Amino acid sequence: MRLLLAPMEGLLDFPLRDVLTRVGGYDHAVTEFARVSGTVLPRRYFRRISPELASAGRTSAGTPVRVQLLGSDPALMAGSAGVLAALGPAGIDLNFGCPAPTVNRHRGGAVLLDEPELLHRIAGAVRAAVPRGMPFSAKMRLGVSETARAVECAQALVDGGVDELVVHARTKADGYRPPAHWEWVGRIADAVPVAVAANGEVWCEADWRRCRAVSGASDVMLGRGAVADPFLARRIRLGLTDEAAADPALREREWAELRPLLAHFWQLVRMRVAARHAPGRLKQWLGLLRRNYPAAQRLFDDVRVLRLPQEVDVVLARHGILAAPEALAA
Repeated sequence: MRLLLAPMEGLLDFPLRDVLTRVGGYDHAVTEFARVSGTVLPRRYFRRISPELASAGRTSAGTPVRVQLLGSDPALMAGSAGVLAALGPAGIDLNFGCPAPTVNRHRGGAVLLDEPELLHRIAGAVRAAVPRGMPFSAKMRLGVSETARAVECAQALVDGGVDELVVHARTKADGYRPPAHWEWVGRIADAVPVAVAANGEVWCEADWRRCRAVSGASDVMLGRGAVADPFLARRIRLGLTDEAAADPALREREWAELRPLLAHFWQLVRMRVAARHAPGRLKQWLGLLRRNYPAAQRLFDDVRVLRLPQEVDVVLARHGILAAPEALAA
C-alpha cells in the first residue's frame, strides 16, 4: 500500500510539498507540471520547479520527488526528459490529467486523451530518454468528455514504456466535480500489467477505504484532501478512523504541530513568491485548512482582506505562529 502526494498546479508546489512531507506518510510526491512547448527545457527551469533536485530528488524530510512533464511534441518531451534525467530526479512523470482550459487550448494535459496514438508516441520517446532504473510514470484522466477510450489510452501509455499509472477518476469535462468514478480505475488496472494508483475525491480515511474497495487499487494519490488535512496520510498509516480524527483534543494537538509548519511555509513563500502574491498563497492554504481546523478559520478571517506581507506577519504573530515583528527585526 502506497500513499502518493499529488501534483497540483498553483497550489501544491515546493513550499507546500516540503511542509506536507515533513508531517509524513507519503511514499513519493510529484511536482506541478513543467510545460514543454516550443523548446527543450533548460536545467535551470527544472531546478526552479523542483529545488529537491539539489538534494538527490528528495524533500527535506527525505520523501522522493518525481518531476512532471506536460506537452504534446514527442521530440521536445524526450529532449526535456533527457535534460531532467541528468539532474537525478526520483522519477519522471507525464501529465495527461490537467483540465485547465488554457493548458488544453495549447494541446497539453487531458485534452490529449482523444489521441491515444499520440500518447503512445510521447511515452515511447520519453522512455528512450529515461534511464531504465529511473521510475517513469504517467497521470491520466478517464477521457476528455467521456470514458470510452480510457482503457485504450492507458494501454497506449504502458505500451509506450510507462511503468506506473495514476488515474484521476474523472474526465476533463468533469473537472473537480464529485463524484470520482473509482470503478474505472479497476477496469484500467485489469487491462494493463503495471501498478495503477487511484486519485480523486479522497478527503478522509473513509474516502480512502471506499476508494480502495471500489477501485481495487492498493495505492492512492492524495491531492486537495492532503492540503485540507495535512495529517490525513499519517492517520491512515496509523489506522486512525475519521471518528478518532474528529476528537477535538487530537485536532488541537495537530494544530499545535501545524503552527510551526505554517510559519515555515510562509517563510518559504516569502522567499520564492513576489510580495504582492505571497498573502494569496497563505489564504489559499488556509481556505482549505479551515474545513478541518477551527483555528484555521479564525486565522483566515483575520488575513482575508490583507494585501501586504508585513500586515500578514503581524497577524501571524498575534496568532502565535510567528515571533512578534519587532523580534523578527532584532
